Amino acid sequence: MDTALTIAGQGSPDSVSMPADRALGGVEPRFEGLYLHVPFCFHKCHYCDFYSFVDREDRQDAYAARIDAELATMSRFVHAPLRTVFVGGGTPTLLRPDVLRRTLESVRTRVPLAAGAEWTVEANPETVTAEVAAVLVASGVNRVSLGAQSFHERHLKTLERWHDPASVARAVGILRDAGIGRVNLDLIFGIPGETLAEWEADLRAVLALGTDHLSCYGLTYEANTAMTVRMERGEFEPCDDGLEASMLERAAAILRDAGFAHYEVSNWARVKDGDPHAEECRHNMLYWRNRDWLAIGPSASGHAQGVRWKNVPRLGDWLAAEGASPAVDVEHATPDMRAGERLMMGLRLRAGLPLAEVDEILSLGAEGAARARAIHAAVEEGMMERADGALRFTERGMMLANMVLAKLV
Repeated sequence: MDTALTIAGQGSPDSVSMPADRALGGVEPRFEGLYLHVPFCFHKCHYCDFYSFVDREDRQDAYAARIDAELATMSRFVHAPLRTVFVGGGTPTLLRPDVLRRTLESVRTRVPLAAGAEWTVEANPETVTAEVAAVLVASGVNRVSLGAQSFHERHLKTLERWHDPASVARAVGILRDAGIGRVNLDLIFGIPGETLAEWEADLRAVLALGTDHLSCYGLTYEANTAMTVRMERGEFEPCDDGLEASMLERAAAILRDAGFAHYEVSNWARVKDGDPHAEECRHNMLYWRNRDWLAIGPSASGHAQGVRWKNVPRLGDWLAAEGASPAVDVEHATPDMRAGERLMMGLRLRAGLPLAEVDEILSLGAEGAARARAIHAAVEEGMMERADGALRFTERGMMLANMVLAKLV
């Protein structure tokens, strides 16, 4: 889940479909990162709405070859060494080791990477083996985002996750033994039937593994997912809003006491040697700061100077193409859209946005006055504050940030 995100609800009158390289015509991208999507999964989790499907290994070789061709075409838009790479899915580590090696090698050879670049690969615990870890390290990967989700078997079953809770610690150990010290763990809270005590136990389990970064996501019921269908059939009741808020508050307290900084609505990083930023996910910071990143692979989403696009979310169509991926939902953001995106993304960070930048954003577009009123109300309610030269959420406001941000888009 620690992966590239889409700006929801940002439709544009000039949305069109075209090859991704044509979509970038007329702009000068300043790509700082790359997101590469691997659509293959062992099993489709019931809550997941990312583009993925069960893999039979019959198209993995074609996938790796197509990735290389796409990178060869799109690399001409990369004008400076990239600071971050994020390989998400799906389950990238489900690729056969030889295919995984070829895919990562294409990234390393086709685009320039800065010295010390952060390179993250997503993994599920049951797919992490010594061979896979060795491939990651040999290719230059230095960070893994591991989907733990819960340490309780019954909750994993509700989510249709198939791993054994014990496999999380085993995977972390394998990765560290191979030389990957930076491991993020994902947890989900608000699972139907989950108690506050069980959620606290999950947090303690993660801390016992010594991770330096943690992502905690409230379970959401996305349209067209099996989880939503089951809920609508009455198979379970969603978690009570009050209990979910208590879970987030408990996470904030436990992680603060353990030396973590709550730097984004859903993300915590360990403070090291007094530096609260050392373990932050640098790639995701590109999203929250509205920077430019290149999208590679089926269904991957990219951004360049106000142009957003999504590669075609159908593996067959993507494999059949040559050069750049066919792109869908190509959007050229208006000044008002860009202002809304900058507020929505930047204010997710605990540091917030500089007041001078906020004032400039509020002066743009037709919605500036309405956004100013929403911010004023949030400050009056104690959800936001103007402090240290920035507009930011208070600690209490971080618990309800998504609700407030929805009014600013």
